[in-house]
Amino acid sequence: MHIRKAVITAAAPGQNRLPLQQLVDRSGEEKTALQLVLEECWSSGIEDVCVVISPGDEQAFVAATGQHKGNVRFLTQDQPLGYAHALLLAKGFVGNSSFLHLVGDHLYLSDNSQTCASQLLSVAAESGCTVSAVQATRENNLPYFGIVSGRPLPNQRGVYEVDTVQEKPTPTIAEQTLVTPGLRAGHYLGFFGMHVLTKQVLTILEELPERHADRAKTLADALNILPAREKYLAFQVQGHRCNLGMKYGLLRAQLAIGLSGRDRDRILSDLIELLANRHEEGAAQ
Repeated sequence: MHIRKAVITAAAPGQNRLPLQQLVDRSGEEKTALQLVLEECWSSGIEDVCVVISPGDEQAFVAATGQHKGNVRFLTQDQPLGYAHALLLAKGFVGNSSFLHLVGDHLYLSDNSQTCASQLLSVAAESGCTVSAVQATRENNLPYFGIVSGRPLPNQRGVYEVDTVQEKPTPTIAEQTLVTPGLRAGHYLGFFGMHVLTKQVLTILEELPERHADRAKTLADALNILPAREKYLAFQVQGHRCNLGMKYGLLRAQLAIGLSGRDRDRILSDLIELLANRHEEGAAQ
């Protein structure tokens, strides 16, 4: 399996402007979140990218791609019909090929020399099937992520054969049905915001009704059906995701990027100074 195309979804109401936000990357250069996600794609060997956006956003998104303008195609989701619908809009772009999918409101920080996308694509190339990147996720973050459960594969570190997928489960449901052997208590395998998807996933999405359990259908609904049709794996990436849509998400992402970059010592010094000043102000009151 050689993946050449990627689809980025960035049309969700209330989150469609997050990819346009400015951050400072590890080398100290100002870039938009979209540029950082695109660089994640290019670094893994992706050649063509399609970004699904909201009506009226194309001009802003084109500007936010920076030097990558000529390598990116935009598709407009004319109505807010949900995540699954946004992915299906890209069916003509990907054709019958498997593809890399990333969400536009996440940033990815690798813990080693391989980017997160490169790690995922390596596993997908070896397995030849759909693979979802996952990360051990604390129970208090369940409302933000799809959760999978599965069985660790022998002799394949961090790789799981998926049994069940559920979109943003409650802690009770997660404890009853989504526990994965080997994880610490209170931790679950949460989506990383990055998948390699086969054409079977899009086929299932087309078959699903538009509404599922009083909400729009999601990718998680299709992935929950997938193990009954073909092999489906999850891979625990050596890295971290930064969800820009969470409270203080942009702040947390910038701190995470800065603390892993060349200006780490300066940022730590500034944080210590800020905390010291706050402590002195509090003591004086």
